[in-house]
Amino acid sequence: MRPIYLGVNIDHVATVRNARGTDYPDPVTAAAVAELAGADSITTHLREDRRHITDRDVRIIRETIKTALNLEMSVNDDILAIAVALAPHKACLVPERREEITTEGGLNVVAEESRIKAAVDKLSAVGTACSLFIDPEREQVEAAQRTGAPFVEFHTGRYANAKSEQDKARELGKLSQMAALADSLGLGVNSGHGLNYQNVAQVAAIPQMHELNIGHSIIGRAIFTGLDEAVRTMKEIMLRARAQASLKD
Repeated sequence: MRPIYLGVNIDHVATVRNARGTDYPDPVTAAAVAELAGADSITTHLREDRRHITDRDVRIIRETIKTALNLEMSVNDDILAIAVALAPHKACLVPERREEITTEGGLNVVAEESRIKAAVDKLSAVGTACSLFIDPEREQVEAAQRTGAPFVEFHTGRYANAKSEQDKARELGKLSQMAALADSLGLGVNSGHGLNYQNVAQVAAIPQMHELNIGHSIIGRAIFTGLDEAVRTMKEIMLRARAQASLKD
């Protein structure tokens, strides 16, 4: 049975902090608590407008965490320069628009292959393992493989937002098919966006899935239960789903 890993996105801890312009709650503390609860990596998105995570946050998190920092980032030249200097363990290249509330879709690697490959090359040179945040589509998977990035991360928004069981099953089927394709091309497979305590099990059960990056639902639950419990419960659901899937094979 392949292992399944949980990356905890702590951006929304910073969202709460920034809403009042205070120095609390501190995402650095959240990263430490999440690790102690079983997170396998810590994900942050250093946006161009710094709407939540700041340069200070990623610098201190990079210096203090015991697992791995996964830096979500655009291929903007300024952000890329920061990432190269920081040399995070992992970087997930994502599309970014100032007016969006959250990342709305995957990178168009087909259209921007040369630019994305250049970013992958720069990050790889400092020891950062890159993933490309893409929709689960064959042409995007194949283009991602040509860039030299070792991982893809599937945008699971269409699955998470499906209104009917039929639509949900169709989107889950796409994720499963594209995970198998990516794996056959030598790519590691991650996923994220909109995953929560009700829908994560089916994605975690896909045998090629390596890591799921989850933030909003974990931080939302943590308001009521505490972050430790929220992380532990999410990881338990994922591990149970993977174990049950392996028994069926």
